Amino acid sequence: MLPKRKLGTQGLAVSALGLGCMGMSQSYGRPDDRESLATLQRAIELGCTFFDTAEVYGPFVNEQLLGRALQGRREQVILATKFGFRIEDGKSVGTDSRPEHIRQVVEASLRRLQTDHIDLLYQHRVDRNVPIEDVAGTVAALIRQGKVRYFGLSEAGENTIRRAHAVQPVSALQSEYSLWERNLEPRILPLLRELGIGLVPFAPLGRGFLTGRAKRAEDYPPDDFRREDPRFQGANFDANMRAADKIRDLAARHGATPSQIALAWLLRKGDDIVPIPGTKHLRYLEENLAAVSLKLSVDDMRELDATLPAGAVAGPRYNPERMASVDR
Repeated sequence: MLPKRKLGTQGLAVSALGLGCMGMSQSYGRPDDRESLATLQRAIELGCTFFDTAEVYGPFVNEQLLGRALQGRREQVILATKFGFRIEDGKSVGTDSRPEHIRQVVEASLRRLQTDHIDLLYQHRVDRNVPIEDVAGTVAALIRQGKVRYFGLSEAGENTIRRAHAVQPVSALQSEYSLWERNLEPRILPLLRELGIGLVPFAPLGRGFLTGRAKRAEDYPPDDFRREDPRFQGANFDANMRAADKIRDLAARHGATPSQIALAWLLRKGDDIVPIPGTKHLRYLEENLAAVSLKLSVDDMRELDATLPAGAVAGPRYNPERMASVDR
């Protein structure tokens, strides 16, 4: 069974590794509900208790998938979902964190998830048109009503985190963080530890680069997110593959996979960090969860930090339009 970790100081306890469920319904190839349902069931059997979804994944169908998978097992898991986008004709068309919209989204998410409460509710992206105090106050009211247990933010900046936390304590920040993307280290991580907020890194495997299985952007199907990722394109891809190859050497010395090295590095960075590697395949799930047993030494950590220091990866992590949605 996986060990537990606490996210924040409000009492939220989850497995040391969670499961990001977005790729089961969008962004990374064709969905396969049968394989995804088997993966979700196996995750529970292996002691993974932390499942991450959002209304916008699909949209809507990812929450429905989890609702089906967790029938009869709801009490065994911690469910995290997100609000914050306006969805029209099956597509996200901008942010919307107006209090009335948050309440509508929560009611709809509860129906799709087939549950009476959401364990961790995140604002998916900061809405610059709605004061964060109004957002936090709305979630606080939902917590008092028993519909939500804990409050989280995603890709929020320092000022937003402080202001939200002053209204309703924030248990977790979800943001991209990995050996591949270390932008949180100078300012965000110290702030989280000052305030007692846990970190949930998404894309902890560099969207596939840290697995050793990445392909060029043009080799992915048109509906795959990585086709538009600058780090998978042209000269950026070549430079990044050379950097990723260095992880393989350390993995070979440990009798591990590159993915396990990348996850073990994150776990070693602090017991307030709970990565959520995403997969819809049983074999990758089992590989990822086994990373909790891999113990990296101080020398290993130094080697990895030197191999992929902050700023070593070629290309921005998003295109300009997506980067504009990040509150930093």
